[in-house]
Amino acid sequence: MNEPAALLSIVAALAVGVVSPGPSFVMVARVAAGSSRARGLSTALGIGVGGTVFGALALLGLQGLFATVPALYLGLKIVGGLYLCWLGLMVWRSAGRKVAATAIAPTEGKAAGSFWLGLTTQLSNPKTAVVYASVFAAFLPPHFSPAFAAALLLAVFTVETGWYALVAYVLSSPAPQRAYLACKKWVDRTAGLVMVGLGLKLATSAAR
Repeated sequence: MNEPAALLSIVAALAVGVVSPGPSFVMVARVAAGSSRARGLSTALGIGVGGTVFGALALLGLQGLFATVPALYLGLKIVGGLYLCWLGLMVWRSAGRKVAATAIAPTEGKAAGSFWLGLTTQLSNPKTAVVYASVFAAFLPPHFSPAFAAALLLAVFTVETGWYALVAYVLSSPAPQRAYLACKKWVDRTAGLVMVGLGLKLATSAAR
């Protein structure tokens, strides 16, 4: 497979995975609807950078590393799962607070804090790393140029950031924000339960 065809195949495969709801979607949706468009976009940017990190690691042979050291992958699943559980519990605890006091981390109310929240949410899910490694292993040509590698990482960043920026933009509009504020308590509790559920599923899967 030549480089342009490989690039298109990888981007198409990753795009399908990106739009599937998961922890990153839950976090962007909550920040955008409950805070502001700028903070939602900052969260999306953090997720995009996290996806690019996974892409770079996949290019460096992450799949081979996991195969050589299975304990590394298991450890990442446990740590990542526990982190998602912690985020979910913080979201649950903030359900009854007013919007001005709903930050689940001291810096979430700032753009830099929202970026960090998006980045750590993305990086806490090693299954995303496996998806990248598997897709890259399936479609990467045996030999590729530095220009191809750069274009691929740029495409990964664009797909990840673009999708979550769209989510942030839509959910930070007045109508979705009014709907969120009207049902904030139950929306936050549902989001918290989803995050905890995803975290527990990830952490317990390490024992199987």
